[in-house]
Amino acid sequence: MISIVCVYNNEHLLADFLLDSLSRQTVPHELIAIDNTENEFSSAAQALNFGGRKARGKYVMFVHQDIRLCNAKWLHDAERMLDSLPNLGVAGIAGRREGGCILANLTNGTPPSAAGTQIVGAEPVTVQTLDECLTIVPRDVFNVLQFDEITCDGWHLYAVEYCVSSTLLGFALYVLPLHTYHLSEGTSSTPTEPVDRLISRCPMTGSTFLPKEYYVALKRVIKKHKNNVSKIHTVFGDWSTSSPIALQQMTSAMRKIASAILLSLQSDAES
Repeated sequence: MISIVCVYNNEHLLADFLLDSLSRQTVPHELIAIDNTENEFSSAAQALNFGGRKARGKYVMFVHQDIRLCNAKWLHDAERMLDSLPNLGVAGIAGRREGGCILANLTNGTPPSAAGTQIVGAEPVTVQTLDECLTIVPRDVFNVLQFDEITCDGWHLYAVEYCVSSTLLGFALYVLPLHTYHLSEGTSSTPTEPVDRLISRCPMTGSTFLPKEYYVALKRVIKKHKNNVSKIHTVFGDWSTSSPIALQQMTSAMRKIASAILLSLQSDAES
């Protein structure tokens, strides 16, 4: 059985997306819904650890309130796949491999768009990190390793940090080829960082931006693991643990602007 842990702050979103799709599932499951409408919990790690410690299932699924499982056999198929995976530490529905390849049978946003390269075939694939929107951990693993409430004291990168820590313990990470929809894209059209504001002045980049809190969390994760790994892989990029984030942001911004200018020049030449 899979225990589903969800911390929510919007009852309507929870009902319209996650709960509606759970009501259609063909197998029993345990739901642990954590009401954070009054901001009782100050971080995802704190709330999810609270819920995870209550779980009785063989697997614990930590999931956002605006996720929809896209078929009635989702939980059935997920458990069958999980049972077959060697050395499982964490599984999810969107993950990144080194070199920028995002693997996911996930759509998000309005209108829905693909969140990555679709997995071909019915077998899970290994990755180096997973997105926070949905992760599944064997309860035996969760009993050994829980989310880091000190490093991840907000609402970003708690699963990325958990993935790095899991890998350091020798566990493997997988993306499951299960169709899923996520309402939120996790980004904003409003820049908050100085470098992002620079990019926004170049409209042809068509960029979306990450909140300031994301970079605060990233710095803390890098500080924890700078002696353990050379890069922190996320679905929004690969981050070196030996180079200042501001410099990496600037380099990335320059690449985006240069690429946009090149595409614009090519388009003008062809017209």
